[in-house]
Amino acid sequence: MTSFGRAGLVALTLGAFTPVVHAAPGLFFSEYVEGSSYNKSLEIYNPTDAAVDLDGYAIAVYFNGSADAGATIALDGTIEAGETFVFADQRADAVVLAAADQTYDGSLYNGDDAIALLDDGAPVDVIGRIGVDPGSAWGSGSVSTRDHTLRRDTSVASGRADGDTPFDPANEWSGYPADTFANLGTFGESEPPSTVAFGSCGDDATAIHAIQGPGADSPLVDEMHVVEAIVTAVYGGSNGLEGFFVQAADGAHDSDPRTSEGLFVYTGDADDIAAADFATSQRVRLRGEVTEFNGLTELRRTDRAAVCGSGYAMSPSLLTLPFASPDAPEALEGMRVTLRQRLTVSGNYTLGRFGEVVLSAGGRLQTPTNVVPPGEPARALAELNARNRLVLDDGLSTENPDPVIYPAPALSAFNTLRLGDAVTGIEGVLSYGFGDWRVQPTATPVFDPVNPRPTPAVLPQGGNLRVASANVLNFFNGNGQGGGFPTARGADSPEELARQRAKLVAAITALDADIVGLMEIENDGYGPDSAIQELVGSLNAAGDSDASYAVVDPGSPRLGTDAIAVGLIYDSQRVRPVGEPATLTTTPYVIGNRQPIAQTFAAPNGARVTVAVNHFKSKGSCPGGDDPNADQGDGQSCWNVLRTQAAEDQIDWLADDPTDGDTDQVLVIGDLNAYAQEDPVTTFERADYRTLLERGDDTPATTYVFDAQSGALDHALANGALQDRVLAAVPFHINADEPPALDYNIEYKSPAQIGSFYNPGPYRASDHDPVVIQLDLAAPQ
Repeated sequence: MTSFGRAGLVALTLGAFTPVVHAAPGLFFSEYVEGSSYNKSLEIYNPTDAAVDLDGYAIAVYFNGSADAGATIALDGTIEAGETFVFADQRADAVVLAAADQTYDGSLYNGDDAIALLDDGAPVDVIGRIGVDPGSAWGSGSVSTRDHTLRRDTSVASGRADGDTPFDPANEWSGYPADTFANLGTFGESEPPSTVAFGSCGDDATAIHAIQGPGADSPLVDEMHVVEAIVTAVYGGSNGLEGFFVQAADGAHDSDPRTSEGLFVYTGDADDIAAADFATSQRVRLRGEVTEFNGLTELRRTDRAAVCGSGYAMSPSLLTLPFASPDAPEALEGMRVTLRQRLTVSGNYTLGRFGEVVLSAGGRLQTPTNVVPPGEPARALAELNARNRLVLDDGLSTENPDPVIYPAPALSAFNTLRLGDAVTGIEGVLSYGFGDWRVQPTATPVFDPVNPRPTPAVLPQGGNLRVASANVLNFFNGNGQGGGFPTARGADSPEELARQRAKLVAAITALDADIVGLMEIENDGYGPDSAIQELVGSLNAAGDSDASYAVVDPGSPRLGTDAIAVGLIYDSQRVRPVGEPATLTTTPYVIGNRQPIAQTFAAPNGARVTVAVNHFKSKGSCPGGDDPNADQGDGQSCWNVLRTQAAEDQIDWLADDPTDGDTDQVLVIGDLNAYAQEDPVTTFERADYRTLLERGDDTPATTYVFDAQSGALDHALANGALQDRVLAAVPFHINADEPPALDYNIEYKSPAQIGSFYNPGPYRASDHDPVVIQLDLAAPQ
């Protein structure tokens, strides 16, 4: 029998009265926690015979291989001789906070970051290697800094002050599963050995339904148990889930519909047991500790295993979306399942990073306030959406898998998986993790590409003027002369800039618009080295375009103080500006919303229209408390009041002909950061503006995807004088439906994927879809 745990460790006897000294040598990290969500904690041990005042001590975090600390947190307090001090994220689980002596509300480390304990700025102990990016973690297997708790060996007497040398945690640390907190706050205490007899095949064992229990968490957590069941799926290998699923034989099920008969067995922390030792349809006997990891009931620290037979077939249980209730899937957790429904791809945001997609029944998930009013209708739809989503995983635990197996044979720039595509007949095991129910596949699904990539041929025709809006995904061009990278946003290098520029040129050229409003362009002015001038120069140099675009210059060095701005460009061969460009600087456009640009243009027949391009305040960085801009829980998120005020001010501003363009025809375009039913949009509508994008229940317009829910943040609104001149307005779905992995960025991709995921065409040039408006303006009489 393989022994398990660290037994026989001697607890240190603490002195009752010891003097306090400052800057005494010897403090070191004794426990490291990198668990689920915000469960991050560091235990510091004082091995000296005197209390240590922490004045002058700090924890420094070096993110993503940086040689400079991205966060330095001063420590406060005293560590008595032989005692510990626990530092933790203040959003960690209650059991962690109960042990904490100091908490922190900022961003802490991930598994690939280096951490140093500093004394007056000098390292006295370092986890990791400063200035080096290890990939996903330091170490491997069960002794890894990602998704594990590490405890320092009790033989260690001092810290590792040299953070410039290679680091392998296995040299001084022991690994435990994520969210193991049992010894946090103590150093050197032993763990009791298992006292459960393993027995022989066929002997009594704990029923899996007893381990699962009727609720979300097992009633037997932290207990050692023996189970005997059938292997239903194996996910081994260095990139796999490091474990396998077992399920009770049909005759061993109980009559309680709430309890599951399946269980995941994690082998990454087992000494002599690996997932590869097992095969599906085997009957196995196992002994391990019952745990909850990321919401999944598991058997971990397995120290005994035996194969009792083979050839046991298990039929899958039927799983259907939407779930009857949020906790309904608990009854099938860990069990073989099949989904016979035709499901729709609603989310592919993490397809490249984690090999997973979000599926839903009855079509794509809609952002609630895109299709129903804020308040109770939006909350009801949000609750339904939460029950109508299921992650199709890839059976791997690795980040940035190569290949990405969906769609078969592998994701590439020419083999995409778009939102709206469909799949039928999912087979796998139901699991849970990272806040979602997910199916680990036992057979590779075949997707039906029912939402093919659009071409310019789908855009509306006719009339005499085409206006478009396009988000350019933080187009920053360094210093405009090939250097100045990385910048605050956007491309990190000249190589990425070239890739981004090529995709944007292809996308904007495909719009073939006379006037284009831009969002997320670098706010660096309008000179020859500015981002907007570089983009326009590249558009005009494109071989497949006969346009001659020019920039609307509002006459200021920058447009407001934000890092990004809106912009207006136009084809000088087809339209001409009339009057003067105008912008708005009322309070809502100074404290959050980007300043708009308005310009009146004359079509070839002399007809005029004023176009105003916008980018309202986003829904992030929410204020709290009684602030009226705090999230009110009605589906509109935060800053709704500020966005609504911006709409009100703009309506009044545009009514006064700010461009002196001598026309009453007005078109408002851009990213309002508000979905179709939200207050900023309805404010325009009450002022006799009409939303031009489709708002029907069956086919609501979408331009953006967040959390696997689609909606329209980008809008086109015509005032009463213009509405009869609108022929059509449509999103051009070249971006939001595509996986983010296919954009210009090179990070999180293997060398091969940097090539295979990229094409200089228009698809995934941004994360928002462009909007195209076709007008037929009447000639002036």
